Amino acid sequence: MKKQENNPWTTLDRKQIYENPWIKLEEHDIINPGGGEGVYGKVFFKNRAIGIIPIDEEGNTWLVGQYRYTIDEYSWEIPEGGGPMHEEPLTAAQRELKEETGLMANQWEMIMRFHTSNSVTDEVGYIYLARELTQGEQNLEESESDLIVKKLPFTEALKMVMNQEITDSMSVAGILKTARILGL
Repeated sequence: MKKQENNPWTTLDRKQIYENPWIKLEEHDIINPGGGEGVYGKVFFKNRAIGIIPIDEEGNTWLVGQYRYTIDEYSWEIPEGGGPMHEEPLTAAQRELKEETGLMANQWEMIMRFHTSNSVTDEVGYIYLARELTQGEQNLEESESDLIVKKLPFTEALKMVMNQEITDSMSVAGILKTARILGL
């Protein structure tokens, strides 16, 4: 497969529409690769997406559940959060795992880098596999006060993905990739 090296898009103008501490939204006037003029909305994230799949010696993992305002639904997910751009993704993963579950890990492996929704955003995500776990205390943020932590066999989390009980894209991708790594 031939890789396109040069950007075939032309940006004519861009304007900022909205900004808050987490995102910035811009509208771009563009000429697309076919020569047509159009408008493109682009969401810039101010953090990286960070997800962690903790696995213990018995093959258990941990999920977190919380009500997600943006989708107006309860969601079971892997431990995840945002990592500031100036911070190494691994450092953010270690903090997020401890913050949400109280777990610490001695062994870390980055298992995937991905773009969360590359048709509208530049957000990059990283998912880590965490092993050799020890339990400590959670340190939840105010917005996570309803967070529920559930320990379960990893195979059950995989079934939850296959049964569409887990729909969060980072969780689905991370669980499926981990299943492949574990030979499931």
